[in-house]
Amino acid sequence: MRGFACDATDALQVDTLFTQVGAQMGPPELVVFNVGTWQRAGIAELTGAVFEDAWRQGCFGGFVVGRAAARAMRPHGRGSILFTGATGSLRGSAGFAAFAVAKFGLRALAQSMARELGPQGLHVAHVVVDGMIATGDDPGEEGRMRPEDIAQAYLQLHLQPRSAWTHELDLRPAQERF
Repeated sequence: MRGFACDATDALQVDTLFTQVGAQMGPPELVVFNVGTWQRAGIAELTGAVFEDAWRQGCFGGFVVGRAAARAMRPHGRGSILFTGATGSLRGSAGFAAFAVAKFGLRALAQSMARELGPQGLHVAHVVVDGMIATGDDPGEEGRMRPEDIAQAYLQLHLQPRSAWTHELDLRPAQERF
């Protein structure tokens, strides 16, 4: 398995990346969009630039990557496009307007793409990651989600049979209050 990176908000970079990956490895079978910014600010202090940047990275970037993935996968009639959301995808919180708008928009994009692309054989899903993620500094910290466990859930989504696709999955540690 290999990872590839580019500026998700730059359509030319994204399209070039998908062309390069296709030439090296063939059409992608799994694309995970996991981009976002997390800048907390009250609505009166939130700048237009911060708000737009959050939307551009978290929502517009999802559109650009999702479109490129769909273009690459659709001729083959298979593949999975998975978008990473957060609690902000479901509800906004004080101080998190920019984050919530980006995540709400990404969730709507995933819903629209799933309805359009599912009948064409492409599995589109939105994953709500609701909790703190363990870092390399303390990967076993109680109450934090382990990256390898999150990755396993994404892989399970990708491997689902077409007769029982999940569109939205909510991941959280056992200690998370919801």
